[in-house]
Amino acid sequence: MGFKKKIRFIHKWLGLTSGLIVFIVSITGCIFCFHDEIKDITRKEWRLVEPQNKPFILPSVLQEKAKEILPNYKSSMVSFYGKDRSAIVYTYSDTENLYLYFNPYTGEYLKTENPETDFFIIVEYIHLYLLLPDYIGKHIIGGATIIFILLLITGIIQWWPKRKSDIKRSLSVKWSAKWRRVNYDWHNTSGFYISIIIAIIAITGLTFTYEWVGDGIYKTFNFGGDKALETKAPVVDTTKFDYNTSAAIDRALVQTMIKNPEAEMFYVMIPQQKGDVINTGAYPHSLRYDHQSNYYFHPYDGELIQSDPFEKKSLGLQVVEMNYGIHTGQILDLPGKIIAFIASLIAASLPVTGFIIWYGRNKKSKSSKK
Repeated sequence: MGFKKKIRFIHKWLGLTSGLIVFIVSITGCIFCFHDEIKDITRKEWRLVEPQNKPFILPSVLQEKAKEILPNYKSSMVSFYGKDRSAIVYTYSDTENLYLYFNPYTGEYLKTENPETDFFIIVEYIHLYLLLPDYIGKHIIGGATIIFILLLITGIIQWWPKRKSDIKRSLSVKWSAKWRRVNYDWHNTSGFYISIIIAIIAITGLTFTYEWVGDGIYKTFNFGGDKALETKAPVVDTTKFDYNTSAAIDRALVQTMIKNPEAEMFYVMIPQQKGDVINTGAYPHSLRYDHQSNYYFHPYDGELIQSDPFEKKSLGLQVVEMNYGIHTGQILDLPGKIIAFIASLIAASLPVTGFIIWYGRNKKSKSSKK
């Protein structure tokens, strides 16, 4: 068996074993790609607000309002998503998580959202876990993703023309041919055109499954180092203080906003137990989770303990924290999302066109034997 025949054999069986999972992951990625834009249209009554020329309401006020609405729930985070967007208080109980939307200027209650019944959250869970328990589903998704990366490599090897004169023909689809030839050409050429983009999407997607992938990216761009050490939160002794953090939370968020006057999106994590510090974050753009700056404050008085602005972080950590934006294409705003959408849609078509090629050859082989 020649080299290319061996590659074709490997490509075929890898594709048959992972094709369905690759199709599901790719198609759900397409659906999720524009979820923010779709929700802004279909849920604008509680996602969007009229911008006002005054500061946001304090997070402790929103936390208290959430407590009045859901007295048996605890708040874990308060987020402000932009001047024209509602603020969200993230709450939880022993059985479920609920998101409460408020007007960030007046504190007016707008909506309670259950993520378990939200269409796009369900799509995201299919994308990440196939709706299986996360400790099972993520490994199935992760394994299929690794196989898909190998499929891209073996596919390129198969596609690679033997002669330079064949390159032009290999880069196009002969639309005038019979449908089986069109399917074959489409599988080869489309796979080649999206290979680099979809490989980046696949690798960045693996960071949600395997921590070692993120560590590897960190070490690659830093030429070594320890990500856990750089991202370690400070620890404080709170045993000698009364644990009333409302004023400290407010002060922490205000200081974060002062330090990042151009930022559009902010969050403050609410300490859940003694020893937890207050963690805040600032993002330059609304609904874009990259280029974040992080700060840590004392839970008793809101004094700044540690400052980690984006520009002071190592290159490796900057790249790791841009992972979600790269994976979804949102790091390039709308053009990036369009590219990610098209690449994911083509990726979803590859298992289908590949199966048609295999089925056609298999059927032809059986007919020849007969």
